[in-house]
Amino acid sequence: MPKTWFITGASSGFGRELTELLLHRGDTVAATVRKPEALQDLASKYRERLWVAVLDVTDGEGVRQIVSRAFADLGRIDVVVSNAGYALFGAAEEVSDAQIERQIDTNLLGSIRLARAAIPHLRRQGGGRIIQISSSVGQAAYPTMGVYAATKWGVEGFFEGTIPEIAPFGIEVTLVEPGASRTNFASSSADMGQILLVYEQTPAGEFRRKAESAGLAMFPGDPRKVAAAIIASADQAPAPRRLTLGSDAYALVHAALTERLAVLENQEALARSTDIAIQGAAV
Repeated sequence: MPKTWFITGASSGFGRELTELLLHRGDTVAATVRKPEALQDLASKYRERLWVAVLDVTDGEGVRQIVSRAFADLGRIDVVVSNAGYALFGAAEEVSDAQIERQIDTNLLGSIRLARAAIPHLRRQGGGRIIQISSSVGQAAYPTMGVYAATKWGVEGFFEGTIPEIAPFGIEVTLVEPGASRTNFASSSADMGQILLVYEQTPAGEFRRKAESAGLAMFPGDPRKVAAAIIASADQAPAPRRLTLGSDAYALVHAALTERLAVLENQEALARSTDIAIQGAAV
C-alpha cells in the first residue's frame, strides 16, 4: 500500500535519493528544501504526489508551521524522515565558536525540533514512523570529526529517551547509521575549520592525509542502495531501533562497541565497589 512521507533535506544526498525512489514506486512525498528549484524536475514529473516547502530546520517556528501544514494538506503522514544536516571537519581548536553553534543548531537541535513538531500529529493520527538519519559516527568517531560526532551521539541519546515515551502511541523510531557514501557529504554540504600546522603529525593530520589520498575509496557506500534499505525498513515490524548501512559503518561500529564492552566489563568490580554499603550485608 502506498505511503506518505515527510523528508527534510530532500534536495541532495540521501534525501534526494529517497524522494526519487519513493515517487517512482508510487508513494507521496512532502519534501522540504532550502531552495525549491532543486526539485523542479521531480515536481514537473510527479505533480500532485510531490508536496514541496522551503524549510530551514534551525527555525523552530518554521519547522512547526511546515510540519502542521503538511499534515493538514496531506491528511496523514506515515513516515517522517529527519535527514537535513551537514558535516563539520576540524580538530577541536580548529573550528570556530560560530561553526560549532551552527553544527549543533542544524544537526542536533534541528532533529529535535522536527521530532517535537511531528510527534503530536503522529500521536493524534494513531501512530507512524520516524526515521532519523544518524551516522556510524554516532557510535564512534574519527579525528577532525568530534563536533559532528557530538551532534550524532546527541541525537541518538535524545531518541533513546524518546522512543519509550512515544511507543504507547504507536510511534516507532529507526536510527539510520550509514557509513561514508558517495553523496555530497564531504564536499558542497561540508564546512571546514582552519587547519593548524601543529596537527600535521597527529592523528588529525594523518586522517586528513588518508582522506585526501584515498579518494572515492573512502566512500564505499552506494547512496541509492542506502536509500532503498531505509525505505524497506519502514515496512519492518517492529521497527529496527538502529540500521547500520555500509561495510565501513559495520566495521567501525562493531570495533567501537566491542572495545567499549570490554572496558566496561573490566570495570565491573570497581563499579560495584562504589555502591553504598548495606548495613548487615555479608562481606
